[in-house]
Amino acid sequence: MPDENLILRDLSGLLLERLKPRLRVQNLVPGQVLFAAGDTISNIYFPRSGAVSLVCELAGGQMIETAMVGHEGVIGGCAALDDRGALHRAIVQIGGSGFALDAETARQAARESDDFRRTIIRHEQLVLAQAQQSAACNASHSLNERLARWLLHTRDVLGADSLLLTQEFMAEMLGVRRTSVSIVAHGLQQAGLISYRRGHVKIENAGALQSSACECYAAVRMRYSTPKTSALEASPL
Repeated sequence: MPDENLILRDLSGLLLERLKPRLRVQNLVPGQVLFAAGDTISNIYFPRSGAVSLVCELAGGQMIETAMVGHEGVIGGCAALDDRGALHRAIVQIGGSGFALDAETARQAARESDDFRRTIIRHEQLVLAQAQQSAACNASHSLNERLARWLLHTRDVLGADSLLLTQEFMAEMLGVRRTSVSIVAHGLQQAGLISYRRGHVKIENAGALQSSACECYAAVRMRYSTPKTSALEASPL
């Protein structure tokens, strides 16, 4: 159902009814690239489950996550409305499903509806704030703090304590070596904050994990804590 995505849920009933015939169910497969940096946006995506990472690609092939979007958001919205190339790569981190809407229909909706245009722009501003916070975090905080923050944010986006994640993927998103993530994750497991087995992380003590995270986690969570973007509030610690 469209109301499983909070952006679609918050649209006016009349506008949503107009968009429904153009919304296509989209499976989100782990590792799937929705678009790459520089691509012309042909579809925008409204996840209803799973998580999509927005990543920056470096010349050497390294990728680092700048933001994460789940059922609270939309992917590719502003780039599609402006009919310009994507600024980053969007890759499915954790599988799920959602809705795809062709870019021309999105542009038409934005021309005809101030509500739709404001909603897309508001979410883009939140994603930008998340990216700015990630940049500051990567430059200033320890890997232990950053991994704790990243796991908590992933939990909030998914609304679940059990996360299908490999150490290799976590290392790639954080821009560090896998062995470094392995050492830090082992420490968190020894402290009883998480449990880990191959390809699966479970958060055992979210409150203690938040104490291990840097202030960036609370800063991002606070920005999303508004009446129209309260998805990240829905996961109590």
